[in-house]
Amino acid sequence: MALLDLFIASSIPVLKVLLITGLGFYLALDSVDVLGEDARKHLNNVVFFVFNPALVASNLAQTITYESMVKLWFMPFNILITFIIGSLLGWIVLQITRPPPNLRGLILGCCAAGNLGNLPLVIIPAICKEQGSPFGSPEACRTYGLAYVSLSMAVGAIYLWSYVYNLVRVSSVPSVKETEINDSSVQKSPRETSTSDKAQVTEPLLSSKEFLASGDHQDQYTLPCTRYDGRTEVTASSKIKQKLKSVMDNINFKLLFAPSTTAAIVGFAIGLIPLVRKAMIGDSAPLRVIQDSISLVGDGAIPALTLIVGGNLVRGLRGSGIRMSIVVGIVIARYVALPTIGVFVIWGAQRVGFLDNDPLYTFVLLIQYAVPPAMNIGVITQLFGAGESECSVIMLWTYALASIALTIWSTFFMWLVA
Repeated sequence: MALLDLFIASSIPVLKVLLITGLGFYLALDSVDVLGEDARKHLNNVVFFVFNPALVASNLAQTITYESMVKLWFMPFNILITFIIGSLLGWIVLQITRPPPNLRGLILGCCAAGNLGNLPLVIIPAICKEQGSPFGSPEACRTYGLAYVSLSMAVGAIYLWSYVYNLVRVSSVPSVKETEINDSSVQKSPRETSTSDKAQVTEPLLSSKEFLASGDHQDQYTLPCTRYDGRTEVTASSKIKQKLKSVMDNINFKLLFAPSTTAAIVGFAIGLIPLVRKAMIGDSAPLRVIQDSISLVGDGAIPALTLIVGGNLVRGLRGSGIRMSIVVGIVIARYVALPTIGVFVIWGAQRVGFLDNDPLYTFVLLIQYAVPPAMNIGVITQLFGAGESECSVIMLWTYALASIALTIWSTFFMWLVA
């Protein structure tokens, strides 16, 4: 009977997510067009720049103290483990399915980066309300659960925009170059083609500016150096400097420090500075109206996020040329292999003594291994114009199957921590 209660407690939140996602899906249909592409874009901007930061900052400010920081240190490390293991699983999917080069970064990103913020923001508070929940008082569960998820969202955004962003960027370059070459060859007349053969022989595939910007091919065109009284060491150090400069130039710090990440820093500052915390947090705080206003704005994040997720799935109905074996491989990697490995990772961390006996915190760490791919991967594919339709199909299937996978894994995780 206890297992049945846990199953009901875990299925109800997922069902709520599914219903709101279905509503967003319906509103985004062309026949309804209430949540069309332009409307989703504007709503997504409001969520990205206003709702999410307010939710992250308010929840972290309420719960972060020096004592809680000792307990939360493992979460960024755990998220890094999910990215590493997911990347290894994605590499296996690549070896089995042999996808086109322009989809390799997309597949790796879908296997590595999970929805570490948006979906848990809906699931955790809903689980806390259920009677069969093993996490104690609903109010305390919701407060601390949202704080854990807010930190997960902020750290996940850093990993996503620093790792997956560059994966998709690197894999999209060949497809873009091939498209440009094909377009130029189609536009040329036969006479122009014949007269430009010699020019094609001597013209580089990359312009000089693009060649210097791509650090991956610099070593292939470097003249071999000869050892003359320590000059080899100087050349090696200059190569290292060039590599570091290339990496730093390719990192988009504006995306890396997204509004949610900045809000997390603000929330940590409010919670950890005693003078600011006393002024803003608590029923008798003189500036509590600021905290209450931020919390009120942040409450709009959860329904808006879920509607956007449902609306974005409409693009997957149009289909693409992606093979189903790739979708099946991503589904197995994210919903079978990764959660199974995650159970052993968290079990090992508990045996070593890295985790306290907090069922809710342990549950949040476990659920980070079982969520579907991050929706922001679709935004990244739009930025580079490569794999957009394929990404939509992947998101459609993974989020449709998430209702089953998340229910089963949530039930199992609650049974473990209880």
